[in-house]
Amino acid sequence: MEKLFESSLWGSRFIVLLAVIFGLIGAIILFIVASVDIYEVAKYVYITFSTGAHPENFHEDIVASIIGAVDLYLIAVVMLIFSFGLYELFISKIDAAEKAHEDASTILAIHSLDQLKDKIAKVIVMVLVVNFFQRVIHTEFKTPLEMMYFALSITALAVGLYFIGKVQKH
Repeated sequence: MEKLFESSLWGSRFIVLLAVIFGLIGAIILFIVASVDIYEVAKYVYITFSTGAHPENFHEDIVASIIGAVDLYLIAVVMLIFSFGLYELFISKIDAAEKAHEDASTILAIHSLDQLKDKIAKVIVMVLVVNFFQRVIHTEFKTPLEMMYFALSITALAVGLYFIGKVQKH
């Protein structure tokens, strides 16, 4: 009875494959959507330049759209790291990654749940930074207090990124 229960318990780890598969599907979808967004921006720029028009807020709109796509790419990377990490932690080491280890980066090599969490947290912080700058592009600052809040938020981001870099080195 004990052996049956333990083998069933051990086999139940394969439920993680659902998260791995759908995480990969989510990453692929995000990569496609971000790429389509970049294509649409390129098409808009081409049409705008070919007609000789220069709409108001043209530069801000282009930058905001591209930053939005970068944001989607970063979230897709989070999904990839999550999927690879779960697979390596619960199912098996990825043989193709082991063979290519000399040539490839170790960014997708996950050896513990804490390591997976740290890698995902760093990418999520970058997503938040990119999202912050995307929102700031369209913000109008009307008072000195709003400018001071903006300066403080930039300082807080810089300090946070500094400490993330310090943690990464150790």
